Amino acid sequence: MNIKYPLNFKAAVLEGHNKPLAVDTVTFEGPLQKGQVLVKIHYSGICGKQIEEIQGTKPDPFLPHMLGHEGSGIVVDTGPGVKKVSKGDHVVLHWLKGSGIDASTPLYSRKGKRVNAGWITTFNEYGVISENRITPIPKDTDLRIACLLGCAVTTGIGVVLNEAKLKENESIAIFGCGGVGLNAIQGAKLSKGYPIIAVDKNPGNLAIAKKFGATHFLISDSKIIEEIRKITGSKGAKYVIIALGNPKAVETAVEASSIPGTVYFVGVPPAGSKITIDPFKIHMLRKLVGSCGGATFPDEHIPSYLGLYKKGDLKLDELVSLEVTLDNINQGINKMSSGINGRCIVSMNHSTR
Repeated sequence: MNIKYPLNFKAAVLEGHNKPLAVDTVTFEGPLQKGQVLVKIHYSGICGKQIEEIQGTKPDPFLPHMLGHEGSGIVVDTGPGVKKVSKGDHVVLHWLKGSGIDASTPLYSRKGKRVNAGWITTFNEYGVISENRITPIPKDTDLRIACLLGCAVTTGIGVVLNEAKLKENESIAIFGCGGVGLNAIQGAKLSKGYPIIAVDKNPGNLAIAKKFGATHFLISDSKIIEEIRKITGSKGAKYVIIALGNPKAVETAVEASSIPGTVYFVGVPPAGSKITIDPFKIHMLRKLVGSCGGATFPDEHIPSYLGLYKKGDLKLDELVSLEVTLDNINQGINKMSSGINGRCIVSMNHSTR
């Protein structure tokens, strides 16, 4: 298709914290700048990061702005210098940098006023995306599940495979069995870890965790450390993944780890929150490690995980528990905020042809 500028399209805009997103027409005047790629977005995931942005868990100087950092779609135009993709390519959109140009952020407007946006946004029918936030995928890939490869899948699997490097029969506990946690469980299953202990306050999440490969299931309560030690023969888990933003979970996870042991901190607590840990617990050869995106390199890992999915070794369809249209995105956000099991995706209602 031939794109004419200025381009008007529908987008969900964050105008203020703890308010519904405004679904309205946004304009991109064009033309594309060096390293920018125009993508017709078909699907977007709703990540916990967007919930945090909406709730204002940290100061935000960029209001109003567009949101979303995991998506899928089809390239419809490319700016100067772009070599990684061409018109017609099917792509995954991701927040982590891959190869290619780190382009300038796009200029959008709404009702004559500037709307801020970063190098990637996916709560919109079209997006001007930086080349290094795009990875091409085969055209026979289902774009509905491809959007999950932009964050949830790569982060969850990556922290286990790329950072912990879990080995067969090594113990692991995953705190929080949402989108990222379920994929950490998948990573542990791929590595043949044992036991794979799923921890969550929601019994529904634990039921799904079983389908994804967890071998033991615990409701998070005051006895959680005791229960993990019972499962691991009093040792504690060699690796603990914290896939939620609760500061108290960090304190518990450290005590639930073995000596030596490593705790990977994936979830991000609200800005200004503090954690309290007995220094002796760390002194006893335990490590607390921050994980950013599961040490993922999109160019390598997205095709690899897609290959596992096509072989039947990775569950992606089962991650999607709710699909909403862009017009109804606030419904999906509310469901996510209340603790939906699995992942919610947003459809832009485009044909894949």
